[in-house]
Amino acid sequence: MHRFHFNHLKLRSKLIFIYIVCVCIPIILTNIVFYNVTTNNIKKQKTVDAQQAMIQLKNELGVVIDDAASIAYLYSIDKLLENHLETDYASYDQYIESLASIKNIFIRSDKEYKTVSSAHIMTDNPTILASGNIINLEDSMRETDWYRSIKDHNNAYPNLYVTPSSISVIQQIADKRYRKYEHIIKIDLNMEYVNQLLTLSSFEGDVYFTDQNNEVRYSNAPAFLANMEPMLKENISKPQQAITFEQMYENNRYLGGWSLYGVLDEAKVLSEVRHSGQFIVWLAAINFFIPTFIILMMSRSIHTRIKHLLKHMKKVKGKNFEPVPYVQERDEIGELAVEFNRMIERIENLINDVYLADIQKKELEIRQRQAQLHALHSQINPHFLFNALETIRMRSLMKGEAETAKTIQNMAKIFRKSISWKRSFVTIREEIELIESFLEIQKYRFANKLQYQITVEEALKELLIPKMTFLPFVENASIHGVENSPGIGLITIQIAREHEQIVFVITDNGMGMSAEKLDELHHYFTEDDSMGESVGMKNVYIRLKICYGDEFTYKIESEHGHGTRIILRLPIKEVVQ
Repeated sequence: MHRFHFNHLKLRSKLIFIYIVCVCIPIILTNIVFYNVTTNNIKKQKTVDAQQAMIQLKNELGVVIDDAASIAYLYSIDKLLENHLETDYASYDQYIESLASIKNIFIRSDKEYKTVSSAHIMTDNPTILASGNIINLEDSMRETDWYRSIKDHNNAYPNLYVTPSSISVIQQIADKRYRKYEHIIKIDLNMEYVNQLLTLSSFEGDVYFTDQNNEVRYSNAPAFLANMEPMLKENISKPQQAITFEQMYENNRYLGGWSLYGVLDEAKVLSEVRHSGQFIVWLAAINFFIPTFIILMMSRSIHTRIKHLLKHMKKVKGKNFEPVPYVQERDEIGELAVEFNRMIERIENLINDVYLADIQKKELEIRQRQAQLHALHSQINPHFLFNALETIRMRSLMKGEAETAKTIQNMAKIFRKSISWKRSFVTIREEIELIESFLEIQKYRFANKLQYQITVEEALKELLIPKMTFLPFVENASIHGVENSPGIGLITIQIAREHEQIVFVITDNGMGMSAEKLDELHHYFTEDDSMGESVGMKNVYIRLKICYGDEFTYKIESEHGHGTRIILRLPIKEVVQ
């Protein structure tokens, strides 16, 4: 399995990859992070602003209620007002005179006309006539909720009574258990002013005014105004993502446990951010699609032209030297196409001018060498009359000359193989059989003056070599090496394998050669075109060079008077005949 490497990617894929990784993804991530950070910051700021708005609204509403409560408290502790309410008046004039004496008490409540809708003192004293701020406490009033709310209430401080449509501060004047008559102060807040406070508040959500039992008594929420009925705070209908605020009234006798509960819709708070988010999305889309389109167009231009150039390069492999159509581009690809056209034009000229001529020359040389090989084979393989040799051998046997008959038989083998071998390659085993026949003839000639020893690795015997590769060297060793030697001549032949080569070593203890003779022989093999005297060995040299080239090597070691050693190295390779 090939490992992934960027060099395996197409150029177009690399450009798109660079754009996506280095441009597109950073832009998207930057926009997302920027949007989230902006959203969180705005949400925090809006939350802080809403919290401050709730505190301000709490304080403002508390001031309005405190003003009403302070008026009620002042009425409750005023002794003149209490005496006026407790007195039994015998005549109308007496009552008017007493009322005139307390007229200044109601100045403050009259000044608070913005926050106070009405300030009434209700009494069940039958001698008091209803007029201005003092009215009669009738039995029907005792059946109302606001009256029942103060029935068991401590009259030491005011009581807050809130309905969906009104907010009132109610307080009893003294304890009716210790007075002849019951007197109640009821101050109603100006609800237009209260609603104006809620409307002008910077708090953008719904505000709920809850009592000590977490029951909503008053609110500006549309759902609450539609029903105009108290509800528990837990039952308030909230948006899906709501932010809630609660401001408790503390350290206040009549407002203790009351609270302002605000519900803010996060969607409304972040509506501007969401709108900006759509703008960011459109901007990111523009930043994505326009560069992508440009990158694709440019990469397509590069990719198409490179493929076109590559197509023409592949045609060169099939010897189709078609040039790239004329291009006018001046970028690197255009310059590459121009240079490619020049290159194939030059290659085509070289092929026509040099390569074809060289092929013709090589063909002539091959034919010349083939003719030379045929001539050499003709020199090595003379045709003899086998029938004549066989007749001589039979007559020698009839006369009891077995040694002569054996020699003639070996000669017949040599001549028969030289004529019958139509193949260019033979096995080493067949070559050794031919050498043994030749050496047996030489032993007959030299009258046992010649001895020989042949060693061949068994695994090499079936390998193919050019025919008559070793015989000329054996012949040279027996004739030129041993024949002129005064003693018994010994020829040693070794054929072995060394790495991927066949190593043939022939050694004789004959007369040897001088260094000058060795140089002359080497020059004769490699540079002299004439055949000369050692035609057999040169024949082998030429044939082996043709068959194996530089993979064939030879080495001759000799010293005058101390014999000769010849080493041939042939590569082991499969031969196709």
